[in-house]
Amino acid sequence: MRLSKPTLSFWQIINMNVGFFGIQYSFGLQQTAINPLYTFLHARPEELPLLNLAGPMTGLLIQPLIGALSDRTWHPRWGRRKPFFLIGAIFCSLCLFAFPFSRALWMAVGLLWILDAANNTAMEPYRAFIADKLPEKQRPLGFLTQSFFTGLGITLANLSLGFFKNIISGETTTSDGQSGIPYWVFGSFFVGGICSIVSVVWSISTTPEIPPTAEELAALKARVKGFFEPFKEIFSAIKDMPIVMWHLALVYLFQWYAMFCYWQFVSLSIAKSVFNTTSDGNKELYEQAVVWAGKVNGFYNIITFLSAFGLVWLARKFSAKYVHIACLAMAGIALLIFPHISDKNLLFAPMVGFGIAWASMMGVPYIMVVGSIPKERYGVYMGIINMMIVVPMILQTLSFGYVYKHFLGSDAGNAISFAGVLLLMAAIATMRIKRDKVIEDSTT
Repeated sequence: MRLSKPTLSFWQIINMNVGFFGIQYSFGLQQTAINPLYTFLHARPEELPLLNLAGPMTGLLIQPLIGALSDRTWHPRWGRRKPFFLIGAIFCSLCLFAFPFSRALWMAVGLLWILDAANNTAMEPYRAFIADKLPEKQRPLGFLTQSFFTGLGITLANLSLGFFKNIISGETTTSDGQSGIPYWVFGSFFVGGICSIVSVVWSISTTPEIPPTAEELAALKARVKGFFEPFKEIFSAIKDMPIVMWHLALVYLFQWYAMFCYWQFVSLSIAKSVFNTTSDGNKELYEQAVVWAGKVNGFYNIITFLSAFGLVWLARKFSAKYVHIACLAMAGIALLIFPHISDKNLLFAPMVGFGIAWASMMGVPYIMVVGSIPKERYGVYMGIINMMIVVPMILQTLSFGYVYKHFLGSDAGNAISFAGVLLLMAAIATMRIKRDKVIEDSTT
């Protein structure tokens, strides 16, 4: 029989989540630096969507599998989730150090697949780690601390690009002798490699896992072993999935389809509304639009890490569900306004609401569903939640080109407004969520 989980101090919760900073720093580099790096290696613009398929595909394949494996893992020294943090962080760091040395496009694409697989290996067990370690009353703080480190990691990744660009000059050459990757990219990726491994090692060193009871350990050892068992566990978990997760899947369909639309078209929208140009127009003005898109994205991530802990208080006072509804509504309104702003300095105003919503997206849905998940399946269900994220991204990649051309008039501003409408639909869908509490041992 398990005793109650101990209440952790604020700094203990910070320590256990420091590793999430390194993981998100790496994801920040992927968001802001990978596509420019591809273009430095002479990728054509129309090739970029397919070249970015690694992210959603590895998320779809890796996270639920790692979740199922971590549920079945226990080592007296390394624990249940921490071996996966460490393995993921090691390969992530190696890839980040290797990335700037790419001399051909195929090498960079291959490294992205390995990098994404490593990041997903480390990130998925981190969600389950929060549910494992914290009593119910502290889970909002745990998940939203991850939102804080998400905003901080991505923001610093964005800032590192400009910082190193200002102090390092020169560039490599590709395998065919053409100009290649600028040397300032090396600085950003090397810092990312260091952050990834150091932050995860910090969390592993400072935070012990809760060992299973004798009964839980016996049940773990009694589980059927074999190569296909984790896959069977994934399908079994989907079959037994609580209704609250099916409701969340609908929310995520709108939410993450919208986010991919925003990330892909924000630069083009700013080019049109502020600089009155396109990617095929005035090159200097378009580059300024790209710079401003980076500033806008950096700004909303600053708002994310500044607002994350405030959402903890709001989730406790008003419930996680209503906080997420309000945040999605703010993000939807922000994107409906955004393409109509012609003053570049006013672009930051709607991003306040968008940044708060991003903090909610990265933490609050987990608060809504974790109480409905049986504790022995935390890992696999956190992986399935990530499947709900990447499937809409894959659908967007495959379908939005047609929508953009035939329904939105090939207008980037319309694409951003379309994303705003989808976020409002996600807010409406969130209203359907009702928590179906799992009744566990009363001593838990």
